[in-house]
Amino acid sequence: MEQQLANLLMFIIPALITGAIAYLFFREHVENERRRRDFFIQKDLQKDALPMRLQAYERMSLFLERIKPTKLLIRVLPTSSNKEDYEALLIANIEQEFDHNLAQQIYVTDQCWSITSTAKNATIQIIRKATLSDKIDSADKLREVILTDMMDRRAPSDAALSFIKEEVSNIW
Repeated sequence: MEQQLANLLMFIIPALITGAIAYLFFREHVENERRRRDFFIQKDLQKDALPMRLQAYERMSLFLERIKPTKLLIRVLPTSSNKEDYEALLIANIEQEFDHNLAQQIYVTDQCWSITSTAKNATIQIIRKATLSDKIDSADKLREVILTDMMDRRAPSDAALSFIKEEVSNIW
């Protein structure tokens, strides 16, 4: 009886060890195949998403260029001599440009979107601050003061554009 039990164990133990090793190899193989499949899916998604992301960065760059005070003031001319009306027209133009590009935020990083939004708000602040000056009494004078002020300093859009360029260079 003991001999039969020993013979049985001599057959069962190697079979169990072989089965366990086969199970571990099979499990590892299945896991590797899953990771490989996930990698190729991710690669295909990135291949499709990259052009959309780059296009979003292009649109953000265009937006930032269009709201630079020097370019904005040349493109958007006053409709009257009232400085408050011109201020409202400039701000409405900036907000319209921004609203037109709202969907781009899903393709750019949160930090990029935040910096772009901050540049927009800083540009609006420059316009509002200039309008509050008692020295300015007309829309043409407002344009002149803002343009003169922007010759001495960088536009808020410039810092945001630099950030976008850096971020796009890191995509590659």
